[in-house]
Amino acid sequence: MGRPKAELVLTDDERETLARWARRRTSSQALALRCRIVLESATGASNKDVAARLGVEAHTVSRWRARFVRDRLEGLTDEPRPGGPRKITDDQVEEVVVKTLEATPKDATHWSTRSMAKEVGLSQSAVSRIWRTFGLKPHLVDTFKLSKDPQFIEKVRDVVGLYLAPPEHALVLCVDEKTQIQALDRSAPVLPGMPERRTHDYVRGGVTTLFAALDTATGEVIGQIHRRHRAVEFRKFLVRIDKEVPDGLDVHLICDNASTHKTPAIQRWLAAHPRFHVHFTPTSSSWLNQVERWFGLLTDKQIRRGVHKNVQALEKDIRTWIKTWNEDPKPFVWTKTADEILERLTGYLNRIPDSGH
Repeated sequence: MGRPKAELVLTDDERETLARWARRRTSSQALALRCRIVLESATGASNKDVAARLGVEAHTVSRWRARFVRDRLEGLTDEPRPGGPRKITDDQVEEVVVKTLEATPKDATHWSTRSMAKEVGLSQSAVSRIWRTFGLKPHLVDTFKLSKDPQFIEKVRDVVGLYLAPPEHALVLCVDEKTQIQALDRSAPVLPGMPERRTHDYVRGGVTTLFAALDTATGEVIGQIHRRHRAVEFRKFLVRIDKEVPDGLDVHLICDNASTHKTPAIQRWLAAHPRFHVHFTPTSSSWLNQVERWFGLLTDKQIRRGVHKNVQALEKDIRTWIKTWNEDPKPFVWTKTADEILERLTGYLNRIPDSGH
């Protein structure tokens, strides 16, 4: 009983296409369900039986069965949604993108949404949507610095090799100094809240310098604080490292090219302690030294928002923070090989006109 259903007969090509769409991973769940409805209906089963097998309503089976009989495979796709026709053409979108990337306005160094809208004859909101779609942010400025070290490649391979394949019976330490750490006291007490409220002005209480050596294997840090930053203080720090590292282990130090690391006094000390081996990072490549990442954590968690009336209070908090860190140290895991770093850098340089590299 009821209204007679139109006969649903599939060709071999339609059956194959429906089966492929139903099991294809990239198909939407809605399209896959519609394909299964048609395949089940083609067996001669009633709408109720198909609905029970697939866990849907009978009227859903009826609708998609009728759509397929009328429009075949094209009827299973979603129909155009209602609404006004598109007003911005592909050529207009391309014009905005090309001008943003390849041109500048006459009276400025970069485009704004208003100046670009005036230039291309679109609304400001339309330009804003296009920029968001293509990830364009001409108002932002990013900086970079390229190393001109003639031994850049050799030094990168040397340092990265220590990270990925450290030598046996040896300790790899990333060494550097965080200089001119200021003891700052606000002119009024800090007010807790969301966000924290503090005065914009402060009272300087002096500066200090932290010498640090990060163990790349364990994440532990050897720290020493001095009021000055000279080769004399660096030599004292090397003596401290020598005392803390067990006998019988070689010590590989990863350092930058600061002059305090290369004075004759330091060279003589290193010659007298043959288990120490120094590996220099390329110039302008502090990102290669893992202790810089640890300095960033120290700055974020302790120094930037800290309040210290004098240098002694600052140094006490730094020592406490290092002690707390060493109670549960976390090493930084280096994942990129030297070849991957150099390949990415080469690709970046190729995008810079007349880079000279």
